[in-house]
Amino acid sequence: MQLHFSAISEPTLPGPKWQKLFNAYWPAYQAWFSSKGAAYTPDLKTSQDALKYYMPEMWPTYERLCALVNADEVAARFLTGFQPPAYISACSQAVITTDAVQLVRNYDYHPDLLEGTLLMSAWNGKKVIANSDCLSGVLDGMNEDGLAISLTFGGRKEVGQGFGIPFILRYVLEFCSTVAEAVDVLTRVPSHMSYNVTAVDRTGAIKTVQLAPDKAPVVSDALYTTNHQGAVDWPENALFNKTVERAEFLDYKLSEKGLDAKQLADAFLQPPLYNTRFTEGFGTLYTAIYRPAEGTMQIRWPNEEVSQSFTDFQELYRLIQYTASPALAPPVQDAVLSDQVSNQQANSSTAWQEEVADDIVGGMAEAATPAEKERLKTLRKDMIHRGQISWEILADYWSNIGKGYWEKWQK
Repeated sequence: MQLHFSAISEPTLPGPKWQKLFNAYWPAYQAWFSSKGAAYTPDLKTSQDALKYYMPEMWPTYERLCALVNADEVAARFLTGFQPPAYISACSQAVITTDAVQLVRNYDYHPDLLEGTLLMSAWNGKKVIANSDCLSGVLDGMNEDGLAISLTFGGRKEVGQGFGIPFILRYVLEFCSTVAEAVDVLTRVPSHMSYNVTAVDRTGAIKTVQLAPDKAPVVSDALYTTNHQGAVDWPENALFNKTVERAEFLDYKLSEKGLDAKQLADAFLQPPLYNTRFTEGFGTLYTAIYRPAEGTMQIRWPNEEVSQSFTDFQELYRLIQYTASPALAPPVQDAVLSDQVSNQQANSSTAWQEEVADDIVGGMAEAATPAEKERLKTLRKDMIHRGQISWEILADYWSNIGKGYWEKWQK
């Protein structure tokens, strides 16, 4: 498996380079955005009203983006960032402030679903270097004022009313300069799924915010996050991505006497933080290292790295080759798991996937016609491959869960 990675500099208002990115990636995004159906998708006016209400400063940029690509109604809805289909990643992240103020993170996902674009921009007068997602969103990044931010999936199934987290992180980097300002935004703008967001600024101030569509935000001084929020909410998923094992590793690592920023960053290229289950949507696609006080950052892979800064940002291209591990069922006993996971784990390593497949088909069958029910029988047979359920199916399932939240909110 491979990734086409590019670093692109357009340190002005969005222009022809962003337009080219949109033209390249929009067909795939459009298929994903439209495939979920319109039954629970907010209309354009609702989406735009939400953007104006929660992130009004982004409205001029939004209008410019739409004008650049002559956006139709679907593209215009997508670019608001409001109520997108559900999606999942894994990820680990940690902050250290010993010899340098540094935020380091691994982005774990499926290679086919990463734009692979590191973009330097200045859409609202502030330079931003960030890994792009959803064309105008951010997976992680920093701005020239010395604020860096990153996300990890929160490990919960709930889908509710709100914005896709990449759009929220873009807003933070465009208009915030400090951790305190970032926290104000993160606790005010609703996220449609659960995420852990860590922010650090050039002074060494650090905050982690746990976001959820059905709970109030929780702000803490946590120096690391993986893919749960306190107690494990979804033990099967936690077992699959080893979120507890990774969290315990980071806790131990950060407690090491004499640990420096380089040693912490190097640990992210080794197990258990570095993962190779790329075909299952759980492979480390890159390691990002941000030093906001210095205005420098790195993107790293096991045999490649790219260094950038606000004063010396170089456009470049790299072809990254990934080596996937064999597709194996998630092990039950090889991880250091907390009691909350161990006590809830399945009787076999694949039982939970069979149960999820049954739940998906059963839920779809409730609203299906007789003919559709017959087709669902075939779907159920094809859903599990080599003991594994597809991550795409899970994402679709979560989108359907979100339908109930959306319809309830509309009332």
